[in-house]
Amino acid sequence: MHDGEDVVEAVVVDDSQFMRVQITKVLEEGGITVVDDARNGTDAIETVETHNPDVVTMDVKMPGMDGIEAVKRIMATHPTPILMLSRYTEEGAETTFEALDAGAVDFFMKPGGEVSTSLLRSAEDLVDSVRLVAQADVSAIPSTSTETATATPEPLHSTSPATVVLAASTGGPPEVQSILSALPETFDARVFVIQHMPDEFTARFAQRLDTLSELAVQEATHRGSVKPGEAVVSKGGYHLVPRNDNGTAISYDLTQSEPVHNVRPAADVTLESAAAVCQHPLVVVVLTGMGSDGAVGVEHVADAGGTVIVQKPATASIATMPEHAIETGCVDDICPPQAIPERIIETLRDS
Repeated sequence: MHDGEDVVEAVVVDDSQFMRVQITKVLEEGGITVVDDARNGTDAIETVETHNPDVVTMDVKMPGMDGIEAVKRIMATHPTPILMLSRYTEEGAETTFEALDAGAVDFFMKPGGEVSTSLLRSAEDLVDSVRLVAQADVSAIPSTSTETATATPEPLHSTSPATVVLAASTGGPPEVQSILSALPETFDARVFVIQHMPDEFTARFAQRLDTLSELAVQEATHRGSVKPGEAVVSKGGYHLVPRNDNGTAISYDLTQSEPVHNVRPAADVTLESAAAVCQHPLVVVVLTGMGSDGAVGVEHVADAGGTVIVQKPATASIATMPEHAIETGCVDDICPPQAIPERIIETLRDS
């Protein structure tokens, strides 16, 4: 691993020699040093062990050992930040989430068709993604992120249905999954999930959460609503804006107003609106991610009398979202992710 502040050393893993050459070209033209490549998962493990890179780009589907198994092995033996290269397909979405469960930090959409011009059009975004993932603290990522804590299944006693907002970016899907999976069947809050994610993936993410959680989870829809015991995942490419709380359901809109912090959905948009319209109690959880999204929002939530819980930065793969939230001085509790479900329930039980 290189000690230079801006020097990033990468290993490129893909079964296609053509793609290995193209990805290497894009990364090196973007100032990233590609120290080696590998054609399958087995070679990837050995190459990572040999070169100790800052980051790995990993194809998902490869003959022999595939990308998911390679991620598991690398994270178990030589933890290294890994960026998955995925395709815009239903199968690609599912295997991407499996790779994130296995310990990959994030994913990048591989252009349709193995055409160099398609890759070159997204070259700057790929370089940015590789640099971001290289900063991840993979020592903070649990080796088996599908394991979840189990919150005490006691009914809540709030006078009106609570609202919970989970905000996350890079490294967030396994954490969101773990938290929702740990909430008991008696959990009767309305839940919004704001996860920075391409729109091709948010529907599959919602389906996955619905399968793993006692809550009824779906992707947010235009002019939708969320009732107690339900959760919505903000649709990629749209801001989710709560509009009205009638004491049972919260109605919301999806908008394509300008991105905030260069992202859409942005947690700040949802949190500012939630603070204005949601009847108490309101609980916000800021999880792993790059940037400051959520910091302005938690100030609005605190002003409205809501509770702000933040993932302990040392446990986050990318700590800047939690850190910026903490810097506001509006945070009520800082917890490792496995403690967050119980902390949410305690907050609502005492409200």
